[in-house]
Amino acid sequence: MNNSLFDVEGSIVVVTGANAGNGLAIAKALLNAGSKVVRIDKFFSNDIGAHDYKLDLVRLEEIDFVIEDIVSRFGHIDALVNNAGISLSSSNPYNDMEAFEQTMLVNLTAPFFITSKVLRHMAHRGVGSIINITSLGAERAFPNNPSYQSSKAGLRQLTKAIALDWASKNIRANNICPGYIVTNMTQQSFNNEESKKLRENNTLLKRWGEPSDLAGAVIFLVSKASAYITGSDIYVDGGWMANGGL
Repeated sequence: MNNSLFDVEGSIVVVTGANAGNGLAIAKALLNAGSKVVRIDKFFSNDIGAHDYKLDLVRLEEIDFVIEDIVSRFGHIDALVNNAGISLSSSNPYNDMEAFEQTMLVNLTAPFFITSKVLRHMAHRGVGSIINITSLGAERAFPNNPSYQSSKAGLRQLTKAIALDWASKNIRANNICPGYIVTNMTQQSFNNEESKKLRENNTLLKRWGEPSDLAGAVIFLVSKASAYITGSDIYVDGGWMANGGL
């Protein structure tokens, strides 16, 4: 038996938006560390050995059934990683209610709803870890994307509310705040040499992140190594937030 402080072997971890990008990297890392991983996404283009549930999270009425099925199959859930998220471009972002409502539904309402279903099962066992993937946009302003930033700021604060309200049940809630990571969501910016260099230069490490860079923080928050950490923000941003410039 692995008695390492960072041991997550056998942990039942649910990861949303795990078909590609950050979610896929997180799921693979947890599997490699010995966790039993349950992926939830709209579709799956790969088989990584996880247990997959095809679900569009905007279909809130189906979330309860999926969580109940996971608990029935595995007995419990040790950790939930709310990774699924969208960022919708708009030519008029302050007058596009459809984009605002869809972004809020995926990035904030769905995580709230699925977390509420998972919490009651964690409370029954008296242990659990909620991990929300937020963004630099939860705290810093970026041009012409108010819907995304508002949704991620809301998710960040939701985490802190969960940490307060469920601490008595030994359930912890924390944020992982990625910087610019190379995914489909950021591909256009990454492919533009000017914006690519601008973002590199805003970090202390002078590079973009890879999805795999998030793995260590997730494993840490799933493991008992983080047993006294709740309501916190862990930045995986190459030093963006710390960079005050010259």
